[in-house]
Amino acid sequence: MDQELQARLDEWHENNEFDRIVDAVLELPVVERDYELLGHLARAYNNVGRYNEALEQLLALADQGREDPRWFYRTGYAYYHLQRYAEAAEAFSRSHELEPDEDVEEWIELVREKEERWERQERRAAADRAERMRIVEEEGQQEPFAGMDLSAFWEDSAYARETYVCEPPTEEMIAAVEEELGGYKLPASYIALMQVQNGGIPRNTCFPTEEATSWAEDHIAISSIMGIGLDKPEALGGSSGSRFMIEDWGYPDIGVVICDCPSAGHDVVMLDYRACGKDGEPSVIHVDQESDYEVTYLAPDFESFVRGLRPAEDYETPAEVTLEENLQKVTNGAFSPLLAELCTAAAEVEGLELLIRRSAERLVREKGYFALHADEKSVLMYDVQFWLYTRVYPEPTTEEYLKVYSGMIAFGGQGFSTGGYAPGFVEDWLKDRLKNGIIRKDHGKLRLAEGAAADILERLKVAGQA
Repeated sequence: MDQELQARLDEWHENNEFDRIVDAVLELPVVERDYELLGHLARAYNNVGRYNEALEQLLALADQGREDPRWFYRTGYAYYHLQRYAEAAEAFSRSHELEPDEDVEEWIELVREKEERWERQERRAAADRAERMRIVEEEGQQEPFAGMDLSAFWEDSAYARETYVCEPPTEEMIAAVEEELGGYKLPASYIALMQVQNGGIPRNTCFPTEEATSWAEDHIAISSIMGIGLDKPEALGGSSGSRFMIEDWGYPDIGVVICDCPSAGHDVVMLDYRACGKDGEPSVIHVDQESDYEVTYLAPDFESFVRGLRPAEDYETPAEVTLEENLQKVTNGAFSPLLAELCTAAAEVEGLELLIRRSAERLVREKGYFALHADEKSVLMYDVQFWLYTRVYPEPTTEEYLKVYSGMIAFGGQGFSTGGYAPGFVEDWLKDRLKNGIIRKDHGKLRLAEGAAADILERLKVAGQA
């Protein structure tokens, strides 16, 4: 490989500009893509979360990589993030044999823990499926929820009706939603429950687990079940529905997101179609973004999940963060070091910190928690962060800005922080700002258009004084 190209690829890797690596390698003719170049490409795919593409590249190089610890490491990394833990353990072990490394040892230990956890869940899932088949063989296929009174299943509130409840699903609507979901056929029991009420907040919101999650040691909690619809944002096919959670929040594309959780997007409940195909009876799983999208098996089918829901009073649940606590976070919580630095550099803007805090307070009062999505108030906070950052560090590349973004508001510890973020929201905001000319991109460098800074500051003052 050309030494100049090698140096550029290494520099981009060090600067986390992985998309530039992908673009550079793919621009070369196929005949020029040697083992080293394709190794760079696979590593870059891993680093941007395109694990299937990374694995495809790596497996094509298997013969050349049989004595290369880097090949085994990159392959193990891809397998791990695809939750193929046995194969990941084998690859990391071989990498360590070829070139002993403490970091690889830690990966081996982590993967083996995940593998044991996965095997326990697979045994439980297999046992549940076998028991379900036995019951069907002995008693025949029953109507969904036979013997269960669903009249008291849903909580009745103005908030639930406004946010979640859709019109009763017609056959046409069911077909349209299934198409929107990528062709996944909704279980008969799901449709049956939605014919009682099409989405909403159940009275019982907890489901027992045999494995700990980020929510609790012995259960998970849900805040809603999505209705079959396209119009309401929180419906299965809505703008904040299943495909949005998969495409923008990074949840695995293995089925359908059906339940919100109290974490405001950081964990969900899904229908998992991996074992049954798009037309089969999916199992129900919990997926935990906080633990690298770790999957926890819940139930063999949706009806079993619904029947297994328990009232919150049955558990010693984690203390919910109250509205007042969230308001305290944005009004008094310490700014992250980066955000504090940027605000100090803009000392000529009178009361800047207070304006930012009051704008955040408006968000919290509207949502009940501090999070940035795609609404007008969130867009202002994205704009303010970009304005502040580019005053001190002018003309970043897209990759550079997306890399530093999390250091401002997204991860501020226990202080002024949203406690996380969905990269898709930030990327969509940036694309919109570029499309509308509010942010300019010249030779790969980003900057605010003329007059945009003054407009952002004026909007911030209005929001901060309202």
